[in-house]
Amino acid sequence: MIEKGIKDSKLLTRKKRQVLFGQIVSIAKSICVCNISIEDIDFHVFKNNLNLLEAEAMAITIQNMKSDKTYVDSCDINPSRYERTISSFLNQKNTRVISMHHADKLNVVVSGASIIAKIVRDCEIGKIRMRYGDIGSGYPSDKKTIEFVRKWFREKKEIPPFARKSWKPAQMIVSGLDIYL
Repeated sequence: MIEKGIKDSKLLTRKKRQVLFGQIVSIAKSICVCNISIEDIDFHVFKNNLNLLEAEAMAITIQNMKSDKTYVDSCDINPSRYERTISSFLNQKNTRVISMHHADKLNVVVSGASIIAKIVRDCEIGKIRMRYGDIGSGYPSDKKTIEFVRKWFREKKEIPPFARKSWKPAQMIVSGLDIYL
């Protein structure tokens, strides 16, 4: 797989990700994507427990994969704690979870999952664009996305329905601090 160029999706061009996506799908025994609603994300961000939501989503994905060993990229500063948190959500206790920082760079299977996730995200952004117009990339560093949300908020006095209320740029726009964006 490494010789095919599979690596962390952030290090690949959009075109290369699309090519690798097809190759990954053709050789994967199974693929599972867990979509999380913006309402769930907002709820957990505002409660300061996003890692818990991510661990639960990882557990759902692992259970659907029926894997006996799974590598995950740790979003927790403590990878061992993240392993334990994911494991606490698993119904099947015979699954070994191995959590590490930068797993998407260190493990080809996690790299492949990173590519799949990025392609699925791009697809979702494409659906939003079809409905609402050019919203930019959806990333907090994207000036086009920030300007879209800023304009929407000025006109409608609310954040767009597809945007997370917990998103820092959205919070700054609502609070009037968007001059710093």
